[in-house]
Amino acid sequence: MMKLGVLALGALLTAQAVHAQDASDSLQKAVDTRQAVFKVINYNSEQFFQMMKNKAPFDASVVQRAAGRIEMLAPMIPEAFATDTRKGSAKTQAREGIWTNAADFKAKSEDLARAAAALSAAARTGDKGATMKAAGAVGKACSACHDNYKDK
Repeated sequence: MMKLGVLALGALLTAQAVHAQDASDSLQKAVDTRQAVFKVINYNSEQFFQMMKNKAPFDASVVQRAAGRIEMLAPMIPEAFATDTRKGSAKTQAREGIWTNAADFKAKSEDLARAAAALSAAARTGDKGATMKAAGAVGKACSACHDNYKDK
């Protein structure tokens, strides 16, 4: 009877370890997903931020394409944070406010989408000044979220 108890306890501990590993994997997957979204946003924003710094020649078509991608990705930000990773061991720069002030966090992603749409519209005109001004608004939308919700 004692052997059966030890076997049952061993099976229970193994099942708990597997469940804990599955939970840890799920949390890491959530972090990896949102980091991937931000990497793509960063890749695209760098294209016009380099133009703003005069480190790349102005090209309205590049700005328009990049802004369109950011506009499409911005609504994914709150979705990518649907899984609360605060209690997990996954490495992240996400601050607690993302989950405790989800409405504001979502509003900031919507602000980014609107700024990206305005940038795309400005780029369609080909006007460098208007386009770069709109690019600055995208940068401000990014910063507004980072300032509140991302550890440095």
